[in-house]
Order: sequence, then structure tokens, then C-alpha cells
Amino acid sequence: MCGRFVSKAKKEGIEKEFKVKVGDRNLISPRYNTALMQLIAAVTEVENLREVSFFKWGLIPKWAKDDSIGSKLINAHAETLSEKPSFREAFRSRRCIVPASGFYEWQKATKGGKQPFYFYLKEKEVFGFAGLWEEWLDKETGEAVETCTIITTEANKVLKPVHDRMPVISQTGRL
Repeated sequence: MCGRFVSKAKKEGIEKEFKVKVGDRNLISPRYNTALMQLIAAVTEVENLREVSFFKWGLIPKWAKDDSIGSKLINAHAETLSEKPSFREAFRSRRCIVPASGFYEWQKATKGGKQPFYFYLKEKEVFGFAGLWEEWLDKETGEAVETCTIITTEANKVLKPVHDRMPVISQTGRL
């Protein structure tokens, strides 16, 4: 969890739900199968000012030697955020909310395959996944790369039959 998600909210929906001005960001467009390492929108807050930023999905910690670790860190267990070196610093000061409309989980099938299931909130077109972000400096190019991860927790009773984890869903829009 969570390896694919949907974000079909329009710019105005994100502005209203998260009390943030998106501006002229043309990167906000419906996406029905967002995958790891793609560029995604996230709401951040610095000095009480909210903004929409864009991050590569897959956190690369500041101390990483290269960017390959990012594909392994698309999710972070809520239960161990303050303990794990990969997330500890971001947990203290770099939180975000990833706007989403739903997410996919796959259940193992009896014949070896997997069956996808789509989960969403009936009453909301857009809601938020709790997340963390980080800025990593690519030593070869000197480029700053901004990345993020989605925080997960134990599955609730609706998801439990399909998967043991689910994203932490921010109902309040708080970071």
C-alpha cells in the first residue's frame, strides 16, 4: 500500500478543500493511475503559508548516495516515522497533504494473480493522504530534487479483507 492512486479533482476543488491557492499551475489535471516516481501535487505549509508544491513520489532522504532508494520509499509506516532514519527528519518538519480522489489495492487471488480494488470516499471528490517531503541534492548534477512519501497505517475493517495497510487520510486538511 499505497502503490497507485487517483487524483481527479480540479484546481478549484483542491483550493477549497485545503484552503490553498493553486495559482496557474498547469500540472493540476486529472490522473487516474498515478504511479511511483511520478510528479505529484502536495500541499505544504511553511511559516503558516500554504502552497501547492510538486514532488517526485518516492522519498529520497538527504543522506542518500543516489536516487535509487526513492522507489522503495513511496510509503512510510505511521507507527515508526519518528524512529526510521529515512523519515525521522521529515516527520519533524516537512509534512504535506497529497490530494487524492481514491486509491487502488490488490488482493491476492487463489490462482496466483491479483485482483485490483478501488477505494474512495463517497461524500468527497478530493481528500488528502498524509505525507512527508524531503529535498535531496544530486551530487552529480548539483540539482535539488524534491520528493515525498505517503504515510500508511493498519487497514480499517473495509480494507482489511483486501490489504493490511492503507493511507492515512486527512479529513481535516491539517498538516
